Amino acid sequence: QVQLVESGGGLAQPGGSLRLSCAASGSIFRFYVMGWYRQAPGKQRELVATITSGGSTNYADSVKGRFTISRDNAKNTVYLQMNSLKPEDTAVYYCNRDNYWGKGTLVTVSS
Repeated sequence: QVQLVESGGGLAQPGGSLRLSCAASGSIFRFYVMGWYRQAPGKQRELVATITSGGSTNYADSVKGRFTISRDNAKNTVYLQMNSLKPEDTAVYYCNRDNYWGKGTLVTVSS
């Protein structure tokens, strides 16, 4: 059974940074595309970034140049480094692999 556990959310000021982590278990991590999604209050869940098994990345236009997705296959972990945070980045951030989702971690950007 695949389990995805996010951590690292919290409160940040505009212009600040946070790093999210997602620890994965239950299967051979390095073979899979991993993704980060987010859902803001009253909005649909949206893609933030993905990373393939080979390290190719894809980002939503709204986070390009500010967020960086990475993975450590030895630790079965995927990361999301978030810089230059904006209030509109406030959301619950979810880790994803195929049909599996973590429970999410809340990121609040506010002064």
